Amino acid sequence: MTVRPNEITEVLNRPTSQELLARDVTRLAYVAKDGTPRNIPIIFAWNGSEIVMCTPKNAPKLTALSVNPMVALTIDTESHPPKILLVRGRADLDYVDDIPTEYLQTTSTYEMTPEQRVEWEAEVRSLYRDGMVRIVVTPTWAKLIDFETTLPSAVEELIRQREERRSA
Repeated sequence: MTVRPNEITEVLNRPTSQELLARDVTRLAYVAKDGTPRNIPIIFAWNGSEIVMCTPKNAPKLTALSVNPMVALTIDTESHPPKILLVRGRADLDYVDDIPTEYLQTTSTYEMTPEQRVEWEAEVRSLYRDGMVRIVVTPTWAKLIDFETTLPSAVEELIRQREERRSA
């Protein structure tokens, strides 16, 4: 299924999508080195055109993403009705010799006193002293499911079939 860039932008610019893109955690799905699926929670930042996640340079997912960079992301809520943003794209790996700005930004919403924040950041800089890897995903497909204006495609199909039965 081919999706035009303007369709992706339209989905991502919806107010509900913007709310979801402002959250802290996404679930990153990828294919591991052994060929089995993985789905992990990871903090992220949305910069207006890309989803950026940061990880240690020795993370096993990096080898897998080097071999097969295609990923899927899910960002959702815990309330009813759920709001779900589904994104697919290609993960580009950007090795950096410092702590990426996005990592510090995404963790800035954590509840810490200013003193705790200083201690935490010192610990992060000590732990990741050789830097981190930015996993950068540019969306190639996106769907918002809010159960008010949009539904999963299978549910949409069931509704269409029900309407056809009623019309017959």
